[in-house]
Amino acid sequence: MAETKYIFVTGGVVSSLGKGIIAASLGKLLQSRGYSVTIQKLDPYINVDPGTLNPYEHGECFVTVDGHEADLDLGHYERFLNIQTTRENNVTTGRIYQTVIQKERRGDYLGRTVQIIPHITDEIKRNIKLLGIKNKFDFVITEIGGTVGDIESLPFLESVRQLRWELGKNCFCIHLTYVPYLSAAKELKTKPTQHSVKELQSVGIQPDMLVLRTEHRLNTQMLNKVALFCNVEQGAVIQSVDVSTIYEVPIMMHDQGMDEIILRKMNMPLGSEPALEPWKKFLEKRDKATKEVHIKLVGKYVELPDAYKSIMESLSQAAIYHDRKLVLDMCHSEKINDKNVAEILKGADGVVIAPGFGQRGIEGKFSALKYTRENDIPTFGICLGMQCMVIEFARNVLGYSDANSTEMDPRTKHNIIDLMEDQKHITNMGATMRLGAFDCELQKGTLAFDAYGKSLVSERHRHRYEFNNKYKSEVETAGMLCSGINPDSDLVEIVEIPSKKWYLGTQFHPEYSSTVISPNPLFMSFMKAAVEIDKQS
Repeated sequence: MAETKYIFVTGGVVSSLGKGIIAASLGKLLQSRGYSVTIQKLDPYINVDPGTLNPYEHGECFVTVDGHEADLDLGHYERFLNIQTTRENNVTTGRIYQTVIQKERRGDYLGRTVQIIPHITDEIKRNIKLLGIKNKFDFVITEIGGTVGDIESLPFLESVRQLRWELGKNCFCIHLTYVPYLSAAKELKTKPTQHSVKELQSVGIQPDMLVLRTEHRLNTQMLNKVALFCNVEQGAVIQSVDVSTIYEVPIMMHDQGMDEIILRKMNMPLGSEPALEPWKKFLEKRDKATKEVHIKLVGKYVELPDAYKSIMESLSQAAIYHDRKLVLDMCHSEKINDKNVAEILKGADGVVIAPGFGQRGIEGKFSALKYTRENDIPTFGICLGMQCMVIEFARNVLGYSDANSTEMDPRTKHNIIDLMEDQKHITNMGATMRLGAFDCELQKGTLAFDAYGKSLVSERHRHRYEFNNKYKSEVETAGMLCSGINPDSDLVEIVEIPSKKWYLGTQFHPEYSSTVISPNPLFMSFMKAAVEIDKQS
């Protein structure tokens, strides 16, 4: 078997240029040529993982199948490549230092002084190469978080510099930069890119390819100018122009020969032309969709869409597969109450009650759920959204006006949502929840079973509190069915109200497993119901 090839993606000039999308697009192209590919993200922050970070700080926390709390870019990797990632696919500076310090405490370094070089960089390199060694991938694409010039990224860049020498022809570096347009002068400026490349060269890394992020198309003369001043081969400078959806980026990169250039430079067979037919058909359906489907998302982080990135992408995918253009209205749950809920949710074909933690905005979710339940609007509750479904039902159907979660009210007499027994004595916040994929048995003849088309599924979790089973019989007698149960713990994973058109909540996060090629069945079922509502209106 051929040696694993390692491709590094760095960024310059400004952050948020879309390194993750470029990495995922390249991975998709190589995968389509028949190669096995995985992608990892190296994040320069000192948090061990993003699990304890506020969404306002870092957007969504994505959870892998093995229960690792990861950067949201891993969601892009999975959605593009239709693969599952693990803890090896996301490494932070905090985790690197934690591991090195643990080794030092055990005496693994035999009394030597522990330093950034070689001990920190060796640990970084070990993590980079681990995926290729462990799983024998043809390509491991590594995205370096942050921007070249950031002090936090220096150990990662030094590790890449060392790996270029160690890996030789098996290493390739892509640098993504920004080409600004000065509207007053009506000119595109490449000087920031030149400075960014010089900054990268100053730490010993010469990029093999440049990807220029731009809002305006660059001509060949400008691309050749950048190649000349940055010591990059002509033809290996390509552009990433703004497109209407991130899912067009792989096609745009292929049209400029990105995958072919890299394979030639790494002495790899080109293989067959990328088989992107399912991908292209998805884009064709998107372009042809003219009718709209209106979905309201009720949550407390609506000012920051990245907090619900996977949910938004899952809804968009499902809408496209139903030949609809998604119109998503973000509704702040703090601003919803019984008096204004009808006006706020007016025109909704479907409503999603978002996940989250804490008391803020919770009463607004109860108001929204009461309204959608009583007016039979398709409603999808996810994690805390599912818990709110049960609490609202207990308050307004069972008559327990003080029903609540002990997360919100530790003294409630009707703790319909309660802390799991194995969580009650945990004091650390990081990586201590119920995390990762767990089995769920579906009851035949239910909405959930019809959606999946099978009785046993596996979905990912990220929570501490659970449905209190002592209320299960009472809830079901009143009309809310517990249709999905974990076979090992007997915990309730799915609730639904069969008498409604589509009213379902999941304790797990189905958005984590939804991809472009394989959209999650629950999102597809929810969207079908929303489209039916639209047809009737």
